[in-house]
Amino acid sequence: MTLPRRPTCLILAATMLSVAACSGDEASSRPASQVLAEAKTNLDETSGVRVLLATERLPPGVDGVISADGVGTHPPAFEGDLKVSSGGITADAAVVAVDDVVHAKLPFTTEFVPIDPADYGAPDPADLLSTDQGLSSLLTDAEDVEEAEQVRQGEAVLTEYTATLPGESVARVIPSAAAGSTFDATFTVTDDDVLDEAVLTGPFYPDSPDVTYSIAFDDYGTEQDITAP
Repeated sequence: MTLPRRPTCLILAATMLSVAACSGDEASSRPASQVLAEAKTNLDETSGVRVLLATERLPPGVDGVISADGVGTHPPAFEGDLKVSSGGITADAAVVAVDDVVHAKLPFTTEFVPIDPADYGAPDPADLLSTDQGLSSLLTDAEDVEEAEQVRQGEAVLTEYTATLPGESVARVIPSAAAGSTFDATFTVTDDDVLDEAVLTGPFYPDSPDVTYSIAFDDYGTEQDITAP
C-alpha cells in the first residue's frame, strides 16, 4: 500500500522555512558598525559616484555651502556645480577640482580660474571622495551606531542606521564645522552594503543654529576622466 506523502512534504517545507529563517537571522545579526564599515569599503573602491550634498537653508548671514552636485572619482577629483552663499548673495559656479586645485567658472565669467574654496565657506569638493579624510571616513568614525528603520525605495528595501559623529571628523569634510561638538547622523544603506544617503545635523557654522546636510550617492561605478580645464 502506498503511504500518503503529505506529511513528508510538510516536514520538508518546515525544514526549508527553518533554514531560511536562520539565514535571515544570521544576516541581520551583524553589528551595525560592521555594515557601515562594509559601506565605506564599497564607497572607497568605486571608480566614481554621483554626489549631491545639499541643505534646505543656511542661517541668515552665514557664508557657506548650499549644495554641491557632481561626479566624484578615485583618485579624489570632482566635476560638477557648487552653490554657495557669500556676503548675502547666492552664487552658482561650475567647478573642477583635481590635483589639490579647485577651478571655478564664477558668475558673469566665461573661463575657469583657480579659487580657494575656503573664501566661500566651502571645502575642496575633491576631498569629499578622499578615503581617509572624506565622506566615507564618517562611516567608520561613527559612534553609538544603531540599526533603525527600514525604508522602501521603489522595489528596494534599505536600512537606516543612526549614530553620532565627533565634530573633528565632520570638520575634515566641511571645515567650518565645530570640531569640539557632536553631530547627529543617519546613514541609509542598501542590502548590498552600499551607502545611499547620509544626513548630518549639527553646528556647521560658528555662532549659528544647527544645519542639516543631506548627501545622496548614486551611479556607483561611474567612470569619468576629470582633468584641469
